[in-house]
Amino acid sequence: MLIMVSLVLGGIFGFIEFKGRMIKQFMSSQGEPPQTVSTITARYEDWLPTLEAIGSLRAIQGVEISSEVAGLVTEIYFQQGDTIIANTPLVQLRADDDIAKLKALQATAELAKITWHRSEAQFNAKAISQQTLDFDKANLAVALANVNAQQAVVNKKTIRAPFSGRLGIRAIDLGQYLNAGTTITNMQNLDTVYVDFYLPQQNLGILKLGQAIKVTSDAYPNRKFTGEITVIDPKVDPNTRNVLVRATLKNPEHRLLPGMYSKVELIIGASERYITLPRSAISFNSYGATVFVIDQNQQKWVARQAFVTTGETRGDQISIIKGINEGETIVSSGQIKLHNGTIVLINNSHQPSNDANPQPIDQ
Repeated sequence: MLIMVSLVLGGIFGFIEFKGRMIKQFMSSQGEPPQTVSTITARYEDWLPTLEAIGSLRAIQGVEISSEVAGLVTEIYFQQGDTIIANTPLVQLRADDDIAKLKALQATAELAKITWHRSEAQFNAKAISQQTLDFDKANLAVALANVNAQQAVVNKKTIRAPFSGRLGIRAIDLGQYLNAGTTITNMQNLDTVYVDFYLPQQNLGILKLGQAIKVTSDAYPNRKFTGEITVIDPKVDPNTRNVLVRATLKNPEHRLLPGMYSKVELIIGASERYITLPRSAISFNSYGATVFVIDQNQQKWVARQAFVTTGETRGDQISIIKGINEGETIVSSGQIKLHNGTIVLINNSHQPSNDANPQPIDQ
């Protein structure tokens, strides 16, 4: 009985093993199915060696306009957003009392002047002493100083533009009482702007005045603004070990505004040529960086893995120092499914990003 059971079980297991072997032989005879990938042709591109930093823009002249003295607003001469020239009146504070006091002081000064002239004539006739003449001269000087001081107070009641530029939003109203220091509006000279940015101290050796920079802003993603370094701070921040750098840019169209965030590209050398691929084409692992090269073999496209040495990156692109040649077809996406000898189908209807200066897309 046991012998019969053993024979039956042996037959069942033998059949299962035979079936598995037959299935494996059938699958191997069918071959590995081809994998669909996208590709790109390796080409040389010109690269400028650069440093990148994040900068902040500020106007070459920019202030919050305020009053030096307190007073009631009687006139507002400007419109919000006006572009005006230096010394243009902006706001008039009530100055009646100050003007009246000025006239009284002017009358006192005039009397002191007449007295001094009279004393001078009497001194020449030897009718008065030198002491009396000096006293009258001092009284005249004090009276004139009082007039000048009061005239300065009256002048401060008319608030004027300190330089030529564009005015901002008005922060006061007619009839409002202003305390000294209250902001009236802001004013910016936008013809030229600064961009301030930090770089690590190890870059000090390659920084120099007059060095060219390029500035981009997400407000104008397809435009680059050029300028040059004008100041390198003589002190390194002891907390971050970074140095503050200031560059100057011409801004004739007034597109760049103070406070804007910007990306700064500092050009640090001559142009070089590298084979350039999208970053998605490179696979990084513990053995190094690899790409898949597509070769033609008997009317079929076959993947071949190749080790490469990578260089600098810019945006979505990466430079290749060695490992591939110009004109070779490189897998740009889908390589995770590949190994040496995999047959591929090429579909380039959708390509990964390969932009040297990618910009975020608002959804």
